[in-house]
Amino acid sequence: MKIPLQEAGFPSLAPIDVDQLHALDAALHSREFITVRRRIFRQLIESLIYEGVLVPEVEKEKGGDLLRLHGREQGGTPVTYRCRARRRFSFDRVRLDPKPVVRVRGGRSMEAQSLSCFLLEIQASLGTDPDRLVRFTEELEQTLLKDTLAQHRGRRERGLLRGRAYDDLESGLMEGHPYHPCYKSRIGFDYADHLAFGPEFAPMLRPIWLAARRDASRIAASGRLRPERFLKQELGEEVYGRFLREVRRRGKVPEAYVLIPVHPWQWRERVLPLFYNDLREDRLIQVGTAKDFYSPQQSIRTVANLTAPHKASLKLSLGIVNTSTSRILAPHTVRNAAPITDWLQRIAQEDSFLREELRPILLGEVVGVAYDPPRPDLLQPAGYGALSCIWRESVHPFLSEAEKAVPFNSLACLDRDGRPFITPWVEQVGLVPWVRRLLSVSILPVIHFLYAHGIALEAHAQNMILIHTDGMPQRVAFKDFHDGIRFAPALLAAPDLRPDLCPTPELHARVNRNSYIEAEKEEEVRDFVHDAFFFVNLSELALFLDEAFALPERRFWTLARGVIERYLRRFPALQGRIALFDLFSPTVQVEQLTKRRLFPETEPRLHRVRNPLAFVKGE
Repeated sequence: MKIPLQEAGFPSLAPIDVDQLHALDAALHSREFITVRRRIFRQLIESLIYEGVLVPEVEKEKGGDLLRLHGREQGGTPVTYRCRARRRFSFDRVRLDPKPVVRVRGGRSMEAQSLSCFLLEIQASLGTDPDRLVRFTEELEQTLLKDTLAQHRGRRERGLLRGRAYDDLESGLMEGHPYHPCYKSRIGFDYADHLAFGPEFAPMLRPIWLAARRDASRIAASGRLRPERFLKQELGEEVYGRFLREVRRRGKVPEAYVLIPVHPWQWRERVLPLFYNDLREDRLIQVGTAKDFYSPQQSIRTVANLTAPHKASLKLSLGIVNTSTSRILAPHTVRNAAPITDWLQRIAQEDSFLREELRPILLGEVVGVAYDPPRPDLLQPAGYGALSCIWRESVHPFLSEAEKAVPFNSLACLDRDGRPFITPWVEQVGLVPWVRRLLSVSILPVIHFLYAHGIALEAHAQNMILIHTDGMPQRVAFKDFHDGIRFAPALLAAPDLRPDLCPTPELHARVNRNSYIEAEKEEEVRDFVHDAFFFVNLSELALFLDEAFALPERRFWTLARGVIERYLRRFPALQGRIALFDLFSPTVQVEQLTKRRLFPETEPRLHRVRNPLAFVKGE
């Protein structure tokens, strides 16, 4: 069976696209290049100062501080980088002035032009080793290139984001991580890959399907379905039958194999180089492509079904690094996905407050497959998590006729007309009533899982979805459970119900000390909620509403605390657990995302910051 080169994962073999080259050149000479470079400088300096990596010289001024960062050129000439910033009420975040960062040398001042030059000149103050600094610099530079291409394309595209369907918003939102300076590095993608597979360019792709030996794979499925029947429904009987016939054509028994889709880039760059011998010996069999087309979502490795939006999304292994995290799918997390789904969905069904009032949607990760053959210890890291998939339920079948879904991070973004995405919704009912409703809808299920059940959800960015009717918040959906929850077994409300999960292997822990599910202390569980939901989602929204709608940050957090206090009054029986997971603690720990890139993963990189919920009274 012949497969076109691009579908088989060989886009680089296609002829050079002259129009694409012209578009690349235009982007590099555009105002978007300067805008993106200024943004990266801001987020880089904000995070370095906030995480204590850099300590600037501070001169107090009205309305903010003048900051100076001192360094030296390679020849020893002193240089100073100058900017203005304020400490914000939300977790004491550092926020730079929108004006450009200025580089001063020999009395001459000009806008800072080079990210790599900046890091090299302040290197002595960073305290990191040269190899890590080089890798970090590459991530920044690649973010500049790739976001410039995305923004240049987006600014010239007609049509607003408002009113678009959920899957279109997932590809239309181009902001990336609002705190991490390497928010679009995508190390491993060249610029052609970026255009071919980046969600901002709304590509249509079809995964390559393999049949993998069952005895070399880890397989997990929700207890409420049969994997083979599920895959037959997803693929359609004709395609499913065609795949099985291909296995038989090789003289193999289909029952000894399990089907697994592969991202085209992953096929070309990782699977072929790593598993060519497995393909030669038919431990892996390429069976072709299916009929449905998919589009990448914000997380890049998750692709939504464009042909049939009600069908499952595919979370595929992707061996790139983005926001400083490898996008492989670790086999133990694939194995844990379905049991965690069944556990959380059972809780949501049996808890009357969740079932009847909050009605959160938990997008189940219903099937998971990871090809994980035995390999020598020395070779294990290379193939670890390189060939895995998780099937996740689509949000569409869960929505009523009147309901629509939007990614939660869309609430803090500007539309292409320069106005906030949420402006029409806010104008309908007023800013404070709308924000109060939003906070109630989003906070209550997160804290109820924490207080009533002892489970922390990693409800950050696109992991939370707002469900609304005509812009009025109604409920939320959650996703990404396979490595996005945390609990302490002894502190669960019903410990006997927790699933038997695969532990985090040391190989995985060495790469990311912050990636684990089972904790020992209540603070680890509580601060998982603070870090993901309050620090990422709500503090970004608080800053945005202050800057775009003049809603003071402190007022935002009084509204948020009011939601929590009303919950506490309603559930007096939970007082002991509420004290255990005290969300009003004066300080909390959040992850040091930038520091992680500059120093070894010998320990979790966390720092203690002021909790805004502790310094307001509820409204």
